[in-house]
Amino acid sequence: MNLFRFKIYLIYLTVMAISSIGGISGASAYESLAGHTPILKCQTTCHKAKNLEYAKVDKTRLTVCKDCHTGVAPGESRNPFQKTAHFILTSKKTAPKTSTSPPPSVPPQHSKFPTSGMASIPAGEFIMGSNERWDDESPEYIAHTNAYSIDIYEVTNEDYKKFVTATGHELPYHWPEGEIPKGKEKHPVIYVNWFDARDYCEWAGKRLPTEEEWEKAARGENGYIYPWGNEWTVHKSNNPYKGSTGTEPAGSYPEGKSPYGLYDMSGNVWEWVDSYYLPHPGNMVPRAEYGTDKRILKGGSWFDCLSYGCGLSAPTFNRSFFTPEVRNNSFGFRCAKSS
Repeated sequence: MNLFRFKIYLIYLTVMAISSIGGISGASAYESLAGHTPILKCQTTCHKAKNLEYAKVDKTRLTVCKDCHTGVAPGESRNPFQKTAHFILTSKKTAPKTSTSPPPSVPPQHSKFPTSGMASIPAGEFIMGSNERWDDESPEYIAHTNAYSIDIYEVTNEDYKKFVTATGHELPYHWPEGEIPKGKEKHPVIYVNWFDARDYCEWAGKRLPTEEEWEKAARGENGYIYPWGNEWTVHKSNNPYKGSTGTEPAGSYPEGKSPYGLYDMSGNVWEWVDSYYLPHPGNMVPRAEYGTDKRILKGGSWFDCLSYGCGLSAPTFNRSFFTPEVRNNSFGFRCAKSS
């Protein structure tokens, strides 16, 4: 036996010994949890940080938990972040028929919303966060907001032009001679930092939405993964997976509207919100980046970066963070207003 094979054999023996001592088989790292008492109240207990490991097992094993988590059949994965499943759908593919989630409750007519271009969001509870991916997005929990309104569209260049003309505020640096780039009037304004977004909203008699308000407006009361539902499809947003090279006019993807009728809540531009980058309630995982020196952005953008492939930054619960002074060509915003 050569040295390389001998080392591999020693590693194998070590792994098997550890597994035997800990009572954990190679088939499942969660078998040691098998004897715990089932937790049945999804909205009050199993979404808490201390129960995340139990929840991950129960929601694919116990009937009551599977019903709460979209009715997935035993043994079937619905992880929207895996690379080889049917969550990347194109016009030539069809969605699977295994999900029992109700269709998004998107109003059939845009005229139901106020003429001011804002959607009214009722007070109440909604599902926020996720237990499926990054630790800063967990735990999934039940959050609550008061009633509020939020812009149906991202703030556009022509909107922002009115603001800078009226106030003398600093222009986005990429506007040649202080004018909107030709043909970009309806595109979301970019190269705006958190302070620019805050000042615009205040000038308009509004404010930036909180992270909770933004996420509720994006995913609705049913807690959708994407604004349009639970299945990823490349053609319902301006995202890098479709080969996007820049922003597109606000409202270009009507099939990608959120349950409350908002456009571009996934893709096009990241949107500043009025929340610091802090852990979700109950999250005890330390992160050096947490702090009140950074602000959160939501929604993903057209831009392809290392952590943004195959829809990874498209989910409604996704969080990004930067110091509030940062401007770039994929940052924008929309405004909200208390009811």
